[in-house]
Amino acid sequence: MSTYRLQSVFQPESVAIVGGSPRERSVGRIVLRNLREGGFAGPIGLVNPRYREIDGVKAVSRIGDLPWTPELMVITAPPRVLPDTIRAAADKGVSAAVVLTGGLGEGRGSIAEELEALARSRSLRIVGPGSFGIMAPGAALNASIAARCPPPGDLALISQSGAIAAGLVEWGMARSIGFSAAVSLGGSLDVDFGDLLDFFATDSRTRAILLYVESIKDARKFMSAARAAARAKPVVVVKSGRHMPVKGETFTHTSALARPDSVYDAAFRRAGLLRVMALDELFAAAETLHRLSTFPGRRLAIVTNGGGVGALAADRLVDLGGTLATLSDETVRRLDKMLPAAWSRSNPIDIVGDTDNTHYEAALEAVLTDSDNDAVLVVNVPTALSSSIETAQALTRVTGERPRHSGGKPVFAVWLGDDGAIETLNAARIPSYPTEADAVRGFMHLVRYREAQQALIETPPSLPEDFSVDVATAQTIVAEALAAGQTWLDPLATVRLLEAYGIPVVPVTVVDGPDAAVRAASPLLAGGEAVAVKVLSPDIAHKSDVDGVRLNLVSEQAVRTAAESILSRARTLKPEARIEGVVVQPMVVRPKARELIVGIADDPTFGPVIVFGRGGTAVEIIDDKALALPPLDLRLAHEQIARTRVSRLLKAYRDMPAADERAVALVLVKLAQLAADIPEIRELDINPLLADKHGVVAVDARVAISKPRRLHKGRSHSRFAILPYPKEWERTIIRADGHPAFVRPVRPEDDAMFREFFAKVTEEDLRLRFFQAVRHFSHEFIARLTQMDYARSIALVAIDPESGEMLGAVRLHADADYDRGEYGILVRSDLKGQGIGWQLMQIMIEYARWLGLRVIEGQVLRENRTMLAMCQQFGFRVVPDPDDSLLVDVVLSIREGDAANGL
Repeated sequence: MSTYRLQSVFQPESVAIVGGSPRERSVGRIVLRNLREGGFAGPIGLVNPRYREIDGVKAVSRIGDLPWTPELMVITAPPRVLPDTIRAAADKGVSAAVVLTGGLGEGRGSIAEELEALARSRSLRIVGPGSFGIMAPGAALNASIAARCPPPGDLALISQSGAIAAGLVEWGMARSIGFSAAVSLGGSLDVDFGDLLDFFATDSRTRAILLYVESIKDARKFMSAARAAARAKPVVVVKSGRHMPVKGETFTHTSALARPDSVYDAAFRRAGLLRVMALDELFAAAETLHRLSTFPGRRLAIVTNGGGVGALAADRLVDLGGTLATLSDETVRRLDKMLPAAWSRSNPIDIVGDTDNTHYEAALEAVLTDSDNDAVLVVNVPTALSSSIETAQALTRVTGERPRHSGGKPVFAVWLGDDGAIETLNAARIPSYPTEADAVRGFMHLVRYREAQQALIETPPSLPEDFSVDVATAQTIVAEALAAGQTWLDPLATVRLLEAYGIPVVPVTVVDGPDAAVRAASPLLAGGEAVAVKVLSPDIAHKSDVDGVRLNLVSEQAVRTAAESILSRARTLKPEARIEGVVVQPMVVRPKARELIVGIADDPTFGPVIVFGRGGTAVEIIDDKALALPPLDLRLAHEQIARTRVSRLLKAYRDMPAADERAVALVLVKLAQLAADIPEIRELDINPLLADKHGVVAVDARVAISKPRRLHKGRSHSRFAILPYPKEWERTIIRADGHPAFVRPVRPEDDAMFREFFAKVTEEDLRLRFFQAVRHFSHEFIARLTQMDYARSIALVAIDPESGEMLGAVRLHADADYDRGEYGILVRSDLKGQGIGWQLMQIMIEYARWLGLRVIEGQVLRENRTMLAMCQQFGFRVVPDPDDSLLVDVVLSIREGDAANGL
């Protein structure tokens, strides 16, 4: 239901409380007191059959007895009466309820299940159960059990823990930081992270969103909402349970590496969220985001009167991945003239402890105008020679003039030993920190946020033209194995599966004993190749556990001895295991290759996860890995590789030529595609994947299969938290001139194609489409058109199959409730009248019906008669726009079985 009726939660016109008592620490009485002391202006009602009044507020026995209909209801009643209370609230017409009561149980037959069903069927929004309440200071609403209500501000706090939310509120008040809203979700029966992210993403009172996460229930909904919110404003998240182990037994190295927190980290990164590791970091991020609106690069200049503290700040900066800015020659010359001769003449800029405030001002003026840095950290160590307050005032004077000469460059402050200077800095909205380490970390929060935003709009490199996969063969391999009752693909099937996706793999021969192993190895040995012999058992997860691998065998006797030894040892160490024989492979001789691990793991919350890292038998001990949620493109794959230490080994060093990193990235993209095409794959482990300058080859691989378990509701792929490219919407249309056009969904790499398309659209047609003259299309604008969240929106482009040129496009964006969708369409100016726009509209309406939308709508300029005529032919209603006389609204009702104009 997403944002439906959430306005009633945060800006209600009236509130009623159910439950409570005159007892001093009664939950209901606390909520009543907070509402009244917070200055809530609307009517406040009480429902309590045991008391006639509480604190002078009259109580009624039943919800139906209230003389007016409350918009929001806060419920503190016992669990047993909650279902009847929710029914009565729905009958009364209440829009939303905050349930503070906990202990409702879980699963079938529980009170929680009954409440969830009631909320859905009666369209009543529920926050909770087990919530500590809602605070919306801008609406003078404190419907919570918090000790105090913060002042109005522009930070929205969403927490699964009431204690965390209350603590953050107190912390903010101590630092003069306010909130647009603070809400504790509790059990999230109805309103969840996705709903609130959608709400606050478009809330004009909210500039940044803070999340405290324990677990996510609906991963697809969360990812879609989080990605949309992160494009609009900063979203900072802290998650507990970072060291929770993988649930259940793991059978591959890949699955062992995909620990729950690593998967959450990959999800947060993919959504563009800024993750911090602890509450104090969340506080620091809140401090920074609250006071700064510009987001820098990673080059930091440090100005200090204490050289040691400056050096510590520089060390911490490098530790966290920042860059110590260089000083331009011009800045050094300026500082030479203005600072004492003993100044450091480098960054950190040590202005020397026995100087006065004028030196601070001079140094700050110089670095703020220096284009060789992105932000400035000012550190003040108290001395008897200068006043901390006067120094803070000097800093605020300079920064107050900074738009004139610095473009709003961020400034951070550390004032060691506060004697009132912090108040001066707070008043000037300069973020201040207790230590240099905290300040540097705050700076890096902004750096990471900026980089996350850039990643959301970067155009990925195109896949090679020969990127092709044989989906049909792969599906047949897996289907046959499942039909035979297998849970693991045998080695031959595994090789065929990888070959179907173009992943180079060492061939294998499966044999049942030593004699057959010798026969299989003989041709290889005769050709001068060495061979490897490995144990074959579906019940032995790691061959090294039973010493089940022998390498570099160069004679038939060595092969026979190895096979005998492997089989004997496996049967001794694993008597319960099914030993099916051994595998014979040619040895891969690549002396300068790096051992990597790649694979697919299955997370119970987010579904398939792509794993990359350093390979070998000690992968779990080394634990050098990076995870990513599919689908992947080459940019995302390269970024995943770069987050590991082994990525440095892929570069050239000494006599080692660089490995083909693109080939490695392509394997990751292919695995992501494999996970999308074959949802029956539960685990896939390639270890090692050898990589050198010649490319890659999979030496050993295992694939676990099972019938897919649906993780996510809705259309399309039931396993992916982020919907993959919807290939099923590819089709061919015929233009009026008889030539075909290929219609497909937009891809992130379509940036250049869109630019070429816009160059062939007249200024007048662009004005009619975008309602204003458009002469330049920024990269950010194009990125928003090409980088789609297929869970909520789609854009379809028509392409000339011969030239590859784009002919036209239509897009549809559904609201978060999947109720209404807004469309837009544009055809190349020289191709009007060829039926391209008409057919794109047909496909778009078909998609809307498939998605389950009720209404398609759009806005059209009154003068755009061609578009209005087409809309009317499709059955759209045309009505005046209530807010703009130059526009009309076009609305089409979508109903299953309804065929407007032949659709």
